[in-house]
Amino acid sequence: MAERLSTFLRIFGDSPLLRVMDFLVIHEEFDYSMTDIAREAGIGYSTLKLFWPTLESSKIVAMTREVGKAKLYRLNNKNQVVARFREFYWAATKSKTRQIIAEKIAVGAR
Repeated sequence: MAERLSTFLRIFGDSPLLRVMDFLVIHEEFDYSMTDIAREAGIGYSTLKLFWPTLESSKIVAMTREVGKAKLYRLNNKNQVVARFREFYWAATKSKTRQIIAEKIAVGAR
């Protein structure tokens, strides 16, 4: 079964970093292990490890707790860059969705 890309990824491209950010924005109410983030974002764990240190050092993600040996993370909504990214993410998604709906209405009206 072909996986479906989010509206955001269809607009801005399908890269591992954007897949992770897409997943974390959509599922921001929960925290996840790096293994879960990689799996749910559809990228390899070793690929995630390539850029994860940058996300941590930039305070884009924050560790929330440890469960056994696993560290759980979520987006750091206290970071202004993350707050702006979330605003941008949802504005772009809503704009494209409105465009798609308008196009479907126009086609249906013919």
